[in-house]
Amino acid sequence: MRLERLGASHPTRLSFLRTLMRRAARERWRVRSAEWAISDAGYGHAVYSVATPRRTYCLVAFSTPLEDAQRTDRVIAEAWDTSYVLYDGVPDADEIARLRQNAPLQEAGRYCARDLVLARANKSVRLFDAVVDALAKGEQPGAALLASVGYLMRTTAVYGNGKFGIADREEIAERPELSGPFQAEMLTVWLIRSFTIDLAEHVAARRASGHAAQLDPALQRSLGVGNATGLGMAPFLVRHPVLMHNWFHAREAALARVRAQPAASGATQAGFLAALAAMQSKVRTWRTADTRQAEAIAALDADLATLERIAADVTRGAALPWDALYRFAEANFSLEGQEATVALILEPHGELIDDLAESMGADESQSFRIDGAMSCGALRALIARDYAWTRRYDFSSEEANARFWYVSAEKLEPRLGERLNEPGAEREQPLAIARDIAKLSRALEVEPISIAVADFLLRHPEWRHVVRRAQIAARHPYAEIRDNLIDAGMRPIDLLRSKLAFFGASRFDPRSDRWLRISLFAGEPFPEDIARECGAAS
Repeated sequence: MRLERLGASHPTRLSFLRTLMRRAARERWRVRSAEWAISDAGYGHAVYSVATPRRTYCLVAFSTPLEDAQRTDRVIAEAWDTSYVLYDGVPDADEIARLRQNAPLQEAGRYCARDLVLARANKSVRLFDAVVDALAKGEQPGAALLASVGYLMRTTAVYGNGKFGIADREEIAERPELSGPFQAEMLTVWLIRSFTIDLAEHVAARRASGHAAQLDPALQRSLGVGNATGLGMAPFLVRHPVLMHNWFHAREAALARVRAQPAASGATQAGFLAALAAMQSKVRTWRTADTRQAEAIAALDADLATLERIAADVTRGAALPWDALYRFAEANFSLEGQEATVALILEPHGELIDDLAESMGADESQSFRIDGAMSCGALRALIARDYAWTRRYDFSSEEANARFWYVSAEKLEPRLGERLNEPGAEREQPLAIARDIAKLSRALEVEPISIAVADFLLRHPEWRHVVRRAQIAARHPYAEIRDNLIDAGMRPIDLLRSKLAFFGASRFDPRSDRWLRISLFAGEPFPEDIARECGAAS
């Protein structure tokens, strides 16, 4: 749970988009284009319908003209190329009219409980136009050109859980198809991916008067949906300690199961090698201007080449072959290579580990109540056991206290301030867990060990949130990121990458230490592919 390792995270088969696709295939979801009201120039709206065994959901997509000067990834933008709502049910004409008025406004719009997810995306203009131009000429765009970007559009926000008046999480939490973490959001992005391809083909067909080519299926599959993610996402990992524990515990439990296997079957060996080859191919297409990430990608490429060369020798005759491969990576590879190895050895073991995806949600209300009957002595013991790592830091130093987290007044989004150079520290959010635990520990030193925590908090209510975290961590060992989140050297993108890897993201491209671009669903099947495969199987 150290930032450096979290910042080397890779998606696995337990990632949320993979969980969504497995359910869609298992339950034979049916996806169709229900309405297409797009002009020759590519503006208007479209509706995609998803029929699950229990309910139907619709993505309502809007495409609007946008001046180049207005196209930005920044959260302060007020206009976008496209906007989307995942709608609960099938919208009628009045509902589509309501969404047409509000969705392009995003947070300035008004929404209701039928609106489950709100999203927006901008074109990667150079690639989108190149694809349209090629298809309009009856040609295919170059694979290398597509690989250099990896998506025709990138989202700048995908909002769920009651934001701006859309449905609260409780409205859908008990629905099996959406009960897992971020399933509604992943469904939205999956459908957006289809819309981006359909929109490019539509504009090309209108430009060429019906003589345009359609994008080759292999090229389609190589494209995902881009995403630009900044500091707004970073505090999530801190604010949801039980959920974080469940995510990491599921991954570590999966890894433990695989490492404990006494043999590697021919099928799992073949699956591992196929996953390795696919990852090598993907890694060679990753591009970044970030020097540190470029070095990490080069090291990963070298590690994967080594893994390809030695895998058979390391596992041959080993009592625990997958454990031997893991231990080799741990001893010889970069952090990127180690985390990639974890993803690869999990990949061919779906029957063994996929059930763990069902344990990755959390009812966090159950852990919110503080155990006031606990003694201060027992609380001190918990802190000494579970937070010994905080002793690494000297919080009397400027470096250890260099930053503070706050919420911007303009956009109500998390931001990171420089304590010595910027105002606003008095509005600091309670995200400096290591520092606050150290302060709580000192405060408890002067309390009699037999005093109840409730009595202590009646006199010192400022420690309630820290006591709660300590009691949560006692039961959930993966609840805390074991680093100082206000240190001068802390890189917020390490937090972002870890969360995005659980989503299923790839092509991590830092644009600074505070935001990055990624791709979702690149290389994965489209909803209609799954539907066709299910139909063929039946």
